[in-house]
Amino acid sequence: MKLRTKLTLKYASITAAILCVLITTIYYVSEHTRSEAFSRTLKAEAITKAQLFLNNKVDSETMQSIYLNNRMFIDEVEVAIYDTDFEILYHDASQIDIIKETDEMLNKIKEAGEIDLFVDECQGIGLLYEFNGKHYILTAAAHDGYGHSKQRSLSYLLIILMLCGLTILLIVGYLLARSTLSPIRHIIRETEDITVKHIDKRLPVKNERDELGELSVTLNELLDRIEKSFNSQKMFVSNVSHELRTPMAALSAELDLALQKERSPEQYRHSISNALQDSGRIVKLIDGLLNLAKADYEPEEIKMEPLRLDELLIDANELAIKAHPDYHIELFFDQESDDDDALMIKANPYLLKTAFVNLIENNCKYSENKTSVIRISFLKEFTIISFSDKGIGMSETDRENIFNLFYRGEEHTHIQGYGIGMTLAKKIINIHHGDISVKSDIGEGTTFIVRLPHL
Repeated sequence: MKLRTKLTLKYASITAAILCVLITTIYYVSEHTRSEAFSRTLKAEAITKAQLFLNNKVDSETMQSIYLNNRMFIDEVEVAIYDTDFEILYHDASQIDIIKETDEMLNKIKEAGEIDLFVDECQGIGLLYEFNGKHYILTAAAHDGYGHSKQRSLSYLLIILMLCGLTILLIVGYLLARSTLSPIRHIIRETEDITVKHIDKRLPVKNERDELGELSVTLNELLDRIEKSFNSQKMFVSNVSHELRTPMAALSAELDLALQKERSPEQYRHSISNALQDSGRIVKLIDGLLNLAKADYEPEEIKMEPLRLDELLIDANELAIKAHPDYHIELFFDQESDDDDALMIKANPYLLKTAFVNLIENNCKYSENKTSVIRISFLKEFTIISFSDKGIGMSETDRENIFNLFYRGEEHTHIQGYGIGMTLAKKIINIHHGDISVKSDIGEGTTFIVRLPHL
C-alpha cells in the first residue's frame, strides 16, 4: 500500500471516529432534551387533571370521555390519581392502564416524591402532589409520538451527514495526501536524474525550514560527500596511472636495454643501479599517492589521539635524517612554556608526522646547505610551527600554486620530486583543524607557517 493511501485512510479514519463521536453525542443530547421536555409535559398534564378532578370542576365521566376521544387523534396523556393509602380515586382509562401501578410502585413514588417511568415505548412520571393540605399520588404516561418522530428524522439526517462527511473526508484526505507528498515525488524524480555522469547535480531546496527542505538539504550533503569520495577515487586512479607511467617506462627501457646484448659486469651494474633508482622512485611515488588517499578520508574515519607536539617533531626529524643523512635540522622554541598543555594536540601521529617530514624535506631540497630551521611558538589557542630555509625561494606563481597536486616550481626542474608533498601536507594540516601558509621570495628562502590548535 502506498504512503498516499495510508495517509488518506488514517486521516479519514481518525476524522470519521471524531465525527461519529460528535454525531452520537448530538443524538443522545437531543434524546435527553426530548425526554426531559416530555417529562415536564406529563407533569403539567397530571397536575392539571388532578386540579380539575379534585376541585370537582369536571366529573370523571367527562374527563374519561375527553381522554378517549382525544386518544383517537393524538398521543393523549393517561393520568391516574391515588390517595396515600394507594386507593385509586381517578383513572383516565383503567382498561388500557399504560403504567399498571402497583403498591410497590406507589410506595416508591410516595417515598421519593417524583420518579420517571418507562413502559415499552411509553414514557411516564409518578409524583407526590399536595392539594388543600392533603397528599395524592399522581401518575401520567403517554407515547411521545411527535418527539420520537423528530428523533427519527434527526437520526436519518445524522446518518446521511455521516456518510456524506466520510465521502468528503476520503476525497479531501486523498487530495491533501497527494498534495503533501507531491514534493517527495518531485525529489524522487530529481534523484533518479543523478547519475555518475551528473553526480554534481543537486536537489532543489524551496524552504530549508520545513521537513522536506531539511530532507533535500540532508540528501544534498550526502551527495556532496559521495561526489567528494567519487572524485577522490577517480583522481587517485588517474594520478596513479599518469604518474607511474613515466618511471615504469624508464624501468622497462633500462631492463630491455640491458638484455639487448652482452655487456661487461660494470655495464650490468650500471643498468641495475639505474633500475633500482627507477624502482625507488616508483616506491616513493606510490607511498605519496597512498598517503594522499588516506588524507582524503572523512575526518571521522581518522583515529585521533592526544600527542605532544615536540615529540612528534623530533620523530619527524629522525625519519627525515634517516632517509637523507646529508640533511640538517635545527629545532628552536621561541619561548618557554610552563604549561605542558600548550604542547598537547589531538592528532593522528602517522599523518601529521608525514606532513612534517614533507615540509622538512622541501626545506632541505631547495637550500644549498640542506638545512631546515624549525621554530615553535605559542599563542592562547594555537601553536605556531615555522619551517624555514635559506634556499632559492619562490616566485609569486609558485606561491599561488605550491599546494596544487603535481605542481612543480618554475625553476625547480633540476630537483627531483613529484608535486605531491605540499598538497599532502596541506590536506593533513586541514584535517587537524589547522592551517598552513607560505612566505617566500626569489633568492631569499622559504618559510612554511603551520598553525595547530591546542588540545
